[in-house]
Amino acid sequence: MIFNKFKNFRIVKRIENRVKSKLGRIAHLKTELTCPKSWYGNDYGGFYINPSMLNENSVVYSFGIGQDISFDLTVIKNHNCQVYGFDPTPKSIAWVQAQNFPTNFHFDGIGIGQKTETAIFNLPKNEAYVSGSLYEHAFVDTHKAVEVQLRSFEDIVEKLQHPVIDVLKMDIEGAEYDVIDNILAAEVQIRQILLEIHERFFEDGKSKTEKLLQKLRNKGYKLFAISDSYQEISFIKL
Repeated sequence: MIFNKFKNFRIVKRIENRVKSKLGRIAHLKTELTCPKSWYGNDYGGFYINPSMLNENSVVYSFGIGQDISFDLTVIKNHNCQVYGFDPTPKSIAWVQAQNFPTNFHFDGIGIGQKTETAIFNLPKNEAYVSGSLYEHAFVDTHKAVEVQLRSFEDIVEKLQHPVIDVLKMDIEGAEYDVIDNILAAEVQIRQILLEIHERFFEDGKSKTEKLLQKLRNKGYKLFAISDSYQEISFIKL
């Protein structure tokens, strides 16, 4: 009974978001490719992924983990590969340090930015929440801010020495719009890019998302999966 109620909720939510998309209230999303896909992680922290392209030699980058690495643990469980997690949020860093994760999971308490620098990070208004943001929006308190370390994608890749990244996942609270150019310009092969988009944070969020989608298309990525929330979107480059 509970499963059926949840399934019905997901169906209703997907229909609702499709209507909003068609009415132009949010960016229009439509899959461009049919390929294997599986939902990795829990309902809150999961993403669709093409599992057929992963094996024990795969490398996964996971930007923005908060206090939920259900996606990352599913990747490790199913493929026994290496996952590199990043998050500059103080709560996230403390949480990770208190856990006993598999040796396949590597964590660095930095955030991804347009360049390597320190930056002001706004913490959530609700103290029960974890995720902060570099941007001012309705869910953060600019009076509760901390300084965090950001590193450019180029510098991260240079440090870790990965010429191929099988999956790059980002849930970085609006920064996806700013860092995507550097990611796509990097001299590294990225096979899948999984994003949580945060157009709701910005007045011009719809336009930001549309530009992001076009940038990915221009680099040969195709959208192959969309979550029921219309916020987690998955791209692949074959």
